Amino acid sequence: MTTTRMMSFRLLLAAASVACATPATADPLLDESVGFAGTFAFIGSGAPGLVIAAVRNGETAFAGFGETARGSGIVPTADTMMRVASISKAVCGDVLASLVAKGEIGLGDAVQSHLPDGFIVPEKDGRRLRIIDAASQTSGLPREMSQTGGTPANPYAGHTHKAMIEALKGDPFLFAPGTGALYSNFGFDLLGLAIAGAAGKPYAAVLEERVLRPRGMVDTVFNPRPRDEKRLMQGHNFDGTPLPFVPTPVTMECASGLYTTPNDMLKWIAWHLAQGGPEDDARRITDHASLVRRDGLSPVLGLDDGGAPMDAMGLGWVMIEADGDHPLILHKSGGRQGMFTYVAIAPTRRIVVFVAINQFSAGGFASMVKQANELIYQLAPR
Repeated sequence: MTTTRMMSFRLLLAAASVACATPATADPLLDESVGFAGTFAFIGSGAPGLVIAAVRNGETAFAGFGETARGSGIVPTADTMMRVASISKAVCGDVLASLVAKGEIGLGDAVQSHLPDGFIVPEKDGRRLRIIDAASQTSGLPREMSQTGGTPANPYAGHTHKAMIEALKGDPFLFAPGTGALYSNFGFDLLGLAIAGAAGKPYAAVLEERVLRPRGMVDTVFNPRPRDEKRLMQGHNFDGTPLPFVPTPVTMECASGLYTTPNDMLKWIAWHLAQGGPEDDARRITDHASLVRRDGLSPVLGLDDGGAPMDAMGLGWVMIEADGDHPLILHKSGGRQGMFTYVAIAPTRRIVVFVAINQFSAGGFASMVKQANELIYQLAPR
C-alpha cells in the first residue's frame, strides 16, 4: 500500500472512531473487537449510520457510528430504536419454539388447523402446508401476497386478513410445500396467525408473554410510541433519500413488524446463549435445531445472503454448517424501509453479533455481514 493510500485509510479510521459511541464493558477484547469490526463495516457501508452489538460468554459490547439520520448529527446509541425487518422471523421462531416445547402446537400440524374461520389453505400435489414448512421457508408460497390500497405513507394498508384469504384462493403455491425453499414473507404471515390460533390470543400478546416480558425487552414494539420519536434511526433508500416510518399491520407482525433497540437485541440474543431450566433448554434446542436440510430441496432461492450458501433451515433461522475453523452459524437478515439488519449466532461457541445500517446498499449489506461473521470466526474458532 502506498504512503498516500495508507494515510487516507488511517484518516478514514480516525473519522469513524470520532463518530463512534462505545460504552465500556467487562470484556475489553470483545469491546475492542466490536469497535474494530464496526469501523470497517461502517466505512464499507456508505450508510449514514451503523450499530453493532455482540454477546460473548455473557459479556456484551456495543458500538455506534455516524448518524441516526443523514444530517442529524446524532450518533446512534444502544438505546436508538430501529426497524429490524425480517429478524422478526427469528423472533417469531422463538415464540413458536415456546409453543412446541409446551406441546401447544406441533411442527407437523397443518397450518389450516390453527387459522381463523374463513381461511382455506389448499393442498398442492397432495401435500398440505405444515407449521414446519411455514417456519423453515419451505412453504412454496410466493415472497409476497398480492395486495392493493397502499399509499406512500402507508404502503401496507392493503395487507389485511381479507387480502390473505383472497391470496390463498385457487393455487397460490409455486411448488408443493416441503419440496423446495423460497424466501416467503407470506408464509410467515400465515405462521403468525397460526401461532395466535394455537395460543388462543393475538400474536402480539403471545410475543409479550413468551419473549419480551421475561427478558425485560421494554423497547421492542410493532409501532414506535410517541416517546420514541426522538431516538428513531431513519432508513434511507438506495439513492440516499430518507424513507418514512410507516405503520405495521397486525398481519405482518411475525414476518417483519418489529422495532427494537441494540440494548433489547442484546437481551434477546443473550437468552440464546444461556443455559437454564429444562423448559428453557428444550425451547432453545427446538429453536436452534437443523430441521430441513438443503439436500433434496428444489428450488432453493433467496436464502444464501449470509456470506455462504444455506445448509439447513430452522425456525426462521438460516444455518451454515461448521467448516474448517468456522463454527456453526445461525443467522437472519432483514431489510425494510431503508434499514438492513443482520444477526448471527454461534451457539456452540457462545457468541452472537447484531449489526444494522440505515441505508439500502447491496455493498453495504455485504460488508456488514462479512464483518459480523468474521468477528465470530476470529473470537470463537472451532
